[in-house]
Amino acid sequence: MSIARTTLRLRVPARAARAYATATKPNTAYTAVSHPDNATPEPTKAMIQEQSQYLLNTYARPPILFTQGKGCTLTDSAGREYLDFSAGIAVMALGHADAQLNKVMADQAAKLQHVSNIYWNEHAGELAKALVEGTRKAGGLGLDDTTGAKVFFANSGTEANEGALKFARKYGKDIGGESKTGIVCFNNGFHGRSMGALSVTTNPKYQAPFAPLIPDIRVGKYNDADPATIASLVDESVCGVIVEPIQGEGGIGTASPEFLTALAKRCREVGAVLIYDEIQCGLFRTGDMWAHSALPKEAHPDIVTMAKPLANGFPIGAILVRDPVAEVIGVGHHGTTFGGQPLAAALGVHVLQRLSDPAFAESLKKTAAHLDARLSALPAMFPSLLKDESRGRGLIRGIPFKNEKAPAELVRLARERGVLLLTAGSDAVRCIPSLIVTPEQCDHAVNVMESCLSLMEKDF
Repeated sequence: MSIARTTLRLRVPARAARAYATATKPNTAYTAVSHPDNATPEPTKAMIQEQSQYLLNTYARPPILFTQGKGCTLTDSAGREYLDFSAGIAVMALGHADAQLNKVMADQAAKLQHVSNIYWNEHAGELAKALVEGTRKAGGLGLDDTTGAKVFFANSGTEANEGALKFARKYGKDIGGESKTGIVCFNNGFHGRSMGALSVTTNPKYQAPFAPLIPDIRVGKYNDADPATIASLVDESVCGVIVEPIQGEGGIGTASPEFLTALAKRCREVGAVLIYDEIQCGLFRTGDMWAHSALPKEAHPDIVTMAKPLANGFPIGAILVRDPVAEVIGVGHHGTTFGGQPLAAALGVHVLQRLSDPAFAESLKKTAAHLDARLSALPAMFPSLLKDESRGRGLIRGIPFKNEKAPAELVRLARERGVLLLTAGSDAVRCIPSLIVTPEQCDHAVNVMESCLSLMEKDF
């Protein structure tokens, strides 16, 4: 079906472009709607209506069809451009339609797209080595010159977490017998929607329709570093603990070094596998390779799970496992049809090389500092709307609201002014742009948010 197109570009008014991080008054240049949700072209409406008859209804989507992307910009079927400040939910690290990545994809697709894991392929091992040695160099997983790690490739973050939970169970039974099966997770965590991953995603909205879930799950309070509480939670029967160093879906809560250090110490004491879910916060989103890279070594985990940006939109997940745990996983203990296939792995190698470039990391950190300065000014501008607290770091940031209905409204208002945001948890808006985002694009996104927040003040 052909899609009728008009052209509406993202234009930054001169007075908006002159906004600085030191501004004390909100930008109000974007109070008018420029990208109304209800201005969908008729051919797009017809397509949506037809496809809705065949797609399972698990998503509440606005009537927008994106047909093209470039960098941090998406273009819809009406020709309107949007600043994508969500990066496909923290996926498009190098932005949309990256020319270098497209060449790698075309070259590999023309050469070899898939072979089963019954055979070797040239890129899976290459990517595994890059992940292990990159982690060793960047600081992570407690690796040094005398320790090693192994990688298992999957297709998604959910599958990575599912595999990590299995590995923890296998390790626990090997060292502690059949009764060492308990798994600890934390409030506001999100680890996926398969039965195992869902069992450690403690949101009743997600869990209740599918109960009963897997047994022997204990739920702790995120950031409660009290040693007695942790000792009671992580006892000798626990085989694994899963936690996000920076929570994504749960509201961009940030774990304190004290909490993670105490948790890791207790895991060592009882022989529990510590799993850091870095699916959303890892792979340079904080400026470092891992969100835990800057933590003291005694706070490092036994397993790191990853996915989203690793192949910049092509499905891939991975489990990075320290050798003592990896040694109990043998032939037949886990498997996958598509994980580590040559096309996904070739893309992962390229993405990791680009993200690991010191010049790239330096540019990212400067942009993140600029965004931080802009976001830090918002609570003083809108004290009736926003909580005065900082969530996240680098290019994973949360804006927490006092009224839990407000985040969804900001997302809607910003979308109708050409900026795509996401909610997070019950009270926050999430800013997770591509890692190539510029300070100017950050200014534009925050200027639009300020205009929308100005409109919201009278209603919340």
